[in-house]
Amino acid sequence: MPPIDVPLSLLDRSRTRAGEPDALALLSTIERARLAEELGYHRFWVAEHHAVPGIASGSPAVLAAAVAARTSRIRVGSGGVMLPNHAPLVVAEQFAVLESLHPGRVDLGLGRSLGFSAPVREALGATDADPERFLADVEAVRAFLGGRGPVTATPRVAAPPPVFLLAGGRGLTLAARAGLPVAVGGPALEVPGTLDTYRRQVRAAGGEPYVIASVTVMIADSEDRARELLLPEAWAMAASRTTGAFPPLEDVESVRSRPLTPKQRSTVEHFLAGSVYGTAGQVAERLGELVRRSGVDEVMATTSTFERAEQSRADTALASLFVS
Repeated sequence: MPPIDVPLSLLDRSRTRAGEPDALALLSTIERARLAEELGYHRFWVAEHHAVPGIASGSPAVLAAAVAARTSRIRVGSGGVMLPNHAPLVVAEQFAVLESLHPGRVDLGLGRSLGFSAPVREALGATDADPERFLADVEAVRAFLGGRGPVTATPRVAAPPPVFLLAGGRGLTLAARAGLPVAVGGPALEVPGTLDTYRRQVRAAGGEPYVIASVTVMIADSEDRARELLLPEAWAMAASRTTGAFPPLEDVESVRSRPLTPKQRSTVEHFLAGSVYGTAGQVAERLGELVRRSGVDEVMATTSTFERAEQSRADTALASLFVS
């Protein structure tokens, strides 16, 4: 099968592991970025999650700076900065600093998710996910970065970093109205006509459509082993839905031996059904079909598993399926 001819990128959420200090998750994110650069990945994005035991990344601008400082070519950005948590001027200045230090390598991905729980939202002071307010804040960030704000965001940059919106469902409409490129996952990639509507609308808004498909991917020597490697993440998702806490990753054997409620089992199976996993050949076929069917411009893998060596092998195998 010929290589898939779109850029390949990674989103790393700095997943913590049971029995390890949180700092190791952050250091592992940096090492994963270094490997991704060697393998020819196009972008490496980091996330924003607050007060979540299973995720160590609460400050994407700070972590992106560390990643960019330890790499030299790969694009580095946020997937994403949750704009309801921040003043637009602060976001603009953080990413202007990044762009000044690493010119031409920085992306700014913006999302509108609030905190994971009511206490987190209260601690953040983030209570408003109104789409109109979000669009206004997005435009404010772009104005500050472009030197058009009511005050001057510093440092001033010659070329502002590109802005992307993280979207699903209604978020695609918001990205289209803003005329911005989008990173999208889940059902929006499967519903016929959804992406075509976005493309028409973004052109009408004077923008150029660009779609990054966010996909959970795992490659191993067999389909069964790849499925096993996804179980730690699938269990964490199930636990978050039933206990209210998104936990650190556990090893595969611990997850396999855990008795699941019917609701938890359903969540695990739903997660696996929405993932692309198998041997390299199986994954190549499925991702190639996704690209052909949807016409996406880029694929961004979002996978984590407990065993970091297995994760590195999967990242390496995935890179071999794409034109570097």
